[in-house]
Amino acid sequence: MDLVAGIEAAIGAALRAQDMTVVLQDYSAEWPVRFQDEASKIDQVLQETLVALHHIGSTAVPGLVAKPIIDLMGEVKSLSACDHAVDAMRALGYEPMGEYGIPGRRYYRKFNAGRVRTHHLHVFRQGSADVIRHLAFRDYLIAHPEAAAEYGALKRKLSSLDGGDWDSYLAGKDRFVQKTEQKALIWVAGR
Repeated sequence: MDLVAGIEAAIGAALRAQDMTVVLQDYSAEWPVRFQDEASKIDQVLQETLVALHHIGSTAVPGLVAKPIIDLMGEVKSLSACDHAVDAMRALGYEPMGEYGIPGRRYYRKFNAGRVRTHHLHVFRQGSADVIRHLAFRDYLIAHPEAAAEYGALKRKLSSLDGGDWDSYLAGKDRFVQKTEQKALIWVAGR
């Protein structure tokens, strides 16, 4: 391997490691603004099939600590229509990842010029169980500040373990998320 190729490989490895390290930030009033800005761009691409675009994840919960990655969730009439928009999504800077482990989902991620992840877009068919559970979880945390505080404390603890390893962080949150999702679905059904 020549020197230039070696340097490029080292830079690529460092950027991949940076992208896979969890760095949390306190809640920012900028996050809903970033959601709105991105939502308007996505709406222009998916307009014919898009039913709704939601701000989900921790950046959608006021006061909750989060990775500064804006999670968006689109509800569409047709996933195949969404698939036909892949080139337009790439033009917006999104990397299409297909279902990426969740049947019936189209997942996209977006990076800034420094290859730092800035947005996730999850797209599901309108009214799917995945849409319902994501919205229930978000709304439950907003309505139950004690649950949001518990989640924030867990996230802080997990981000300090294993050097902020992304996979360890996600695995550590799984039990809390599953338990809270179940509470959230019962809560939503009873409203």
